[in-house]
Amino acid sequence: MPDPSAERDAVEAESAFSHPAVAPDATAAYGEHPDQVIDFYAPRDGRDRAPLVVVLHGGAWRARYDRQHISPFADFLARRGFAVASVEYRRGSEPATQGGTDHDPAAGRWPETFDDVAAAMDLLPGLVREALPGADTRRIVVTGHSAGGHLALWASARHVLTPDSPWHLPAAPALRGVVALAPIADFVVADGLGVCAGATAQLLGGKEHFDERRPYADPAALLPTGIATVVVQGRTDIVVPQAVAEAYTEAAAKAGETVGLTLLEDVGHFPLIDPAADACAVVAEEIEQLAY
Repeated sequence: MPDPSAERDAVEAESAFSHPAVAPDATAAYGEHPDQVIDFYAPRDGRDRAPLVVVLHGGAWRARYDRQHISPFADFLARRGFAVASVEYRRGSEPATQGGTDHDPAAGRWPETFDDVAAAMDLLPGLVREALPGADTRRIVVTGHSAGGHLALWASARHVLTPDSPWHLPAAPALRGVVALAPIADFVVADGLGVCAGATAQLLGGKEHFDERRPYADPAALLPTGIATVVVQGRTDIVVPQAVAEAYTEAAAKAGETVGLTLLEDVGHFPLIDPAADACAVVAEEIEQLAY
């Protein structure tokens, strides 16, 4: 008998991926690798000093999912009056070493995925000045979907990393806040639920490295951040279930920090980045609340 939740997820995914990719207004490199680039979208209303939204795409940190699928969402935010920076980063691993299969390739690269996000965030202010001189880098909100939601949370928590980490920041990044969309935000819970076919363990280099590397990569282990954070989660999400978001917000509460959790009824994983879905408008409103 067909699984209605799986059928619904398929319909939502089809809608989200049905939009044609939207070309950026500018692209800048933050490194030498082809994936070390940032696409920039100017606010469509032409406003000056628009808040900057940094977008980190999802796709379980796997190579076959790049920033193209989230470009309609980036354009949607630009049409809402934001300047947008959509970050690409290295995903998966080379075919000879990825340790997966064509159907289920390995997720992420250790440490390259984290190297890239850290470098992109560090170099972003200078790149924005060249690509979108009208953007207001004093009002930056970071958002990301699924695996990108994890990276958004991680990017805002680098000052919590121990000084032995190459990604450690001596002070909190200058952000207005983070809006994480169905994020893979608690690695222990996500791994226990088998989220994205074991992607969290793969990101860390395999089960043998899970406990050793998790403190440097798991947002639930990097709290409190002192940065305003909101998680937006669909209640019917079967890709990254609600339990993962709840585990993260509970970990934050135990650390003495309040993280907002917006739960959307009858919403799964993909409507959060689908410009045709009402959930996407809710996401934009959450970003606006932090940006202004």
